[in-house]
Amino acid sequence: MTFSVKLPINEHKNGTLERKSDFEFEFAHTLISTRNQMDIPPSNDPKTPLLPLDDPNQRSQIKFSSSLKSILTSNNFNILLGPLLSTIICLHVNLDGSLTTSRNMLAVLAWIFAWWLTEAVPMPITSMSPLFLFPLFGIASADDVAHSYMNDVIALVLGSFILALAVEHYNIHKRLALNITLVFCGDPLNPPLLLLGICGTAAFVSMWMHNVATAVMMMPVATGILRRFPTGPNQSVVVGKFCRAVVLGVLYSITIGGMSTLTGTGVNLILVGMWQSYFPEAAPVTFSTWFLFAFPSALLMFLALWALLCCLYCSRSSGQALSVYFDKAHLKEELEMLGPMAYAEKMVLALFSMLIVLWMTRSITEDIPGWGVLFKGLAGDGTVSVMIATLLFIVPSKKQKGQKLMDWDKCKKLPWNIILLLGAGLAIADGVRSSGLADILSESLDFLEAVPYLAMTPAVCLISSTITELITSNNATATLIVPLLIQIAKTTHVHPLLLMIPGGIGAQFAFLFPTATPSNTVGFATGHIEIQDMIKIGLPLKIAGIAVLSLLMPTLGVYVFRTGEQVQ
Repeated sequence: MTFSVKLPINEHKNGTLERKSDFEFEFAHTLISTRNQMDIPPSNDPKTPLLPLDDPNQRSQIKFSSSLKSILTSNNFNILLGPLLSTIICLHVNLDGSLTTSRNMLAVLAWIFAWWLTEAVPMPITSMSPLFLFPLFGIASADDVAHSYMNDVIALVLGSFILALAVEHYNIHKRLALNITLVFCGDPLNPPLLLLGICGTAAFVSMWMHNVATAVMMMPVATGILRRFPTGPNQSVVVGKFCRAVVLGVLYSITIGGMSTLTGTGVNLILVGMWQSYFPEAAPVTFSTWFLFAFPSALLMFLALWALLCCLYCSRSSGQALSVYFDKAHLKEELEMLGPMAYAEKMVLALFSMLIVLWMTRSITEDIPGWGVLFKGLAGDGTVSVMIATLLFIVPSKKQKGQKLMDWDKCKKLPWNIILLLGAGLAIADGVRSSGLADILSESLDFLEAVPYLAMTPAVCLISSTITELITSNNATATLIVPLLIQIAKTTHVHPLLLMIPGGIGAQFAFLFPTATPSNTVGFATGHIEIQDMIKIGLPLKIAGIAVLSLLMPTLGVYVFRTGEQVQ
């Protein structure tokens, strides 16, 4: 049955409505608007309805088609990929008649890494999946898995991130950068020396803060210095090269600086956490022992980076051309805008310095045990980190009555995604070991016993650095490759750290592409560099890094980490 409605209004040719009453006008306006939105041409036939007649078949087809399109998306396929791979492994993979838990652990790994690689589910949520996958697959209890998400390594990260937020809040990093750059500017302008100062500042800040946070802080400082130069067609070749050198230098210096301390990047923490998890009876890798090896390695790589940039982009002869646009006045103006250092800034800087000293002196050598012996070895690096972070919420800032240096509102920017990813890496390491999957991997790597260690170290660095460039993030690469390297070390009767450290540090050599790490993306987004610039500097820098690790690990590494001792 068809219903027609005769409206008590007239629609004129110009589209206006003759109103007879407010209600009639609103009702008519609604019907005509609906007709126009549905692209229904107006009809002169008064019997033609303004609204379309319902076609049940057509409506059901449209609903089915839209529902099918909403289901058959690439993201939904990637979500199903994890459980699908896990099911296939559980049904069809037989690890030489081994325990069911080993096969289940392999299935869980396939599930987690499928979600990590495709990012079908946000990475922080994927990082929490071991909390339900391990108990469901019979690998570990819920309490055991949860323990991996809060241990001394995670406490170290939490305290460091809170302190980094305090440094950022009070602009200490910017003040430090401007002062050091002012010192290295030179008179007359010396471009290589200025580049050394800018890159050195970025590397130093990155030693104590996460790479991404350092990139977000330091890149505006670097581009602020470059604003003195002209842009566009008026920019000379010399100026353009120096701009590229500064951005590339800051970008790679952040990565290199992060290598040198445990808190510099998540990869170092993952590596140390796995060492403690796999070998709880062995001597722990402390902040000071890591620094004694990683800092000389990072220093050699930093000098190689600086030499590459000076040769390709920033010669000493360019100083005369650059001095036209650049002098010390610009830096002094920015420094004056910050004003004198307030009490709050001095206290944050003092607590920051105290934390570094406590980290370095907790365990020094066997002859000089450090302050940790006073607590019978019960205190760790995380203990100190959380203690200093707690003081930030106790010490007054003297800006307002009752105000402290930090409050919890300032901590809303804590990078929980990094913390959860670290916890997932430690949980996976425990699962691979406890499920027996580690022993199976070890048995399948017998052929590596014939490979000499000197050839194995560069191979490990090359593999891990290639994976992190093309496949996944630095942290995920370390989580994937470090347990495998532990089994290779057991098979070849090599101290595990001799392979774990080159593999872990090699996973940070993501120098070639903007998408390899978030800090690379931050530098690329400035518009000063292109992909060919990253490859031109990144490839030789990667080769230099592999050479440095291959040289120092069998020499300095043997002394620092005492790899001559037997590990159980």
